[in-house]
Amino acid sequence: MNKHFPAIELNAAGMRFAIVVSRFNAELTAQLAGDAETCLQENGAAEIKIFQVPGAYEIPVVINELAKTGGFDALIALGVVVEGETPHAQMIGESTGLALLDIAREYGVPVINEIVGTRNWEQAAARCTSSRTSRGWYAAEAAIETAGVMKQLK
Repeated sequence: MNKHFPAIELNAAGMRFAIVVSRFNAELTAQLAGDAETCLQENGAAEIKIFQVPGAYEIPVVINELAKTGGFDALIALGVVVEGETPHAQMIGESTGLALLDIAREYGVPVINEIVGTRNWEQAAARCTSSRTSRGWYAAEAAIETAGVMKQLK
């Protein structure tokens, strides 16, 4: 790493996190949630709450309610949307992404969006089932790092 981007040591000690995960495509989303939870635990998170919702489209409303409480250092959204024969997957990806971004700005809490959108099942599996390199693990690392930056700012 160079002087502008030194290596980051993750430390979630004393931090509280919530994960909102879609049950749709559960064989992959369960892996994402497990990886995120393991990463948070390994880095000393004080509290991790996991909430399940039916699909990716339902994630933002729950994230919004959690953000309102002010009780979490970061929120993590996890889901898997695989393209089909209609533009439905694109609509879900765009609308949930914008909603999550708006929530983060409104409440000043990091919202890590790892609603994985892919063209096919093989791409989804590659992003979701590799443990320490899965998008779930990445989401937890991003949540810890961004929550740390927010603490510095406050």
